[in-house]
Amino acid sequence: MISAVQNVAIDCADAHGLALFWSRATGAPMDPGARPGDRETQVTLGTGLVLYFNQVPEPKTAKNRVHLCLRPDTTRDAETDRLLALGATPVADHREPDGTGWRVLADPEGNEFCVLRGDEERVAGG
Repeated sequence: MISAVQNVAIDCADAHGLALFWSRATGAPMDPGARPGDRETQVTLGTGLVLYFNQVPEPKTAKNRVHLCLRPDTTRDAETDRLLALGATPVADHREPDGTGWRVLADPEGNEFCVLRGDEERVAGG
């Protein structure tokens, strides 16, 4: 017996607003019935995995124990710039002089996520 991952649940203060950020970040659609003020909504990724956003009353208070890692279809740095323009904030820079490493950003509600090297960077860098 096994269990399949149905979704990744993300507690938040503004389900619609945070889902909109992640929809733009991933290029994946939000639930077509989603409206501002909804207490829950979702974004369905191309893989079929769902990012489920659930409004909760308490604020985020600590570092995420689970986080998303994004592999861009461009370079890590170009994607980082795009995500910052969408409303992400920088948290940590783990890039190495040889081009390896990743960047840690936070979404508009402070949830940390990583931006990894793109496929072409990985192939070029070994």
